[in-house]
Amino acid sequence: MTLEDRGPGPDAVYREELLAGRFTIQTCADCGLASFPPRVFCRHCGSDALTRVEASGHGVVYSTSAVRNRPDKGGDHNVSLVDLAEGVRMLTRVDGAAPTEVPIGARVKARIVTGDVPHVVFDLVTE
Repeated sequence: MTLEDRGPGPDAVYREELLAGRFTIQTCADCGLASFPPRVFCRHCGSDALTRVEASGHGVVYSTSAVRNRPDKGGDHNVSLVDLAEGVRMLTRVDGAAPTEVPIGARVKARIVTGDVPHVVFDLVTE
C-alpha cells in the first residue's frame, strides 16, 4: 500500500473540515483522550484509532505574547496558547484586545477564518 492509497493525511483532513465550517479535533477510541495538532497516532497511547469530533470552541488563554510588526505587514498582533475545553492546547491568535492586553485566564470562543489557508482564531468572551 502506498501513501496515496491511505487517503489524505491528518493535516489535510483538518483543513478540509475548516473549509466546511467545522472545527474538529481528534480523540482516541482506545484511551479516550484528545490530541492536537492533527496526527496519525495518539500522542497519549500510540494507537492509530483516532476519530474526529467537533470541538466546542470554548477555551481559556494559557499564555500570550505580543509580536511587533511593521505597519505595512498588518501591524502588531498576539500569538497565544489556548487551552480548549477538550483538554488540548492550541497555538493561535486572540482577537478583541490590543496585542499586549490579552488577559491570561480569559475565556475565549473559537472562530474559523477562511481564505488561502483556513485557520482558527479566538474571540474574547465578554459576558
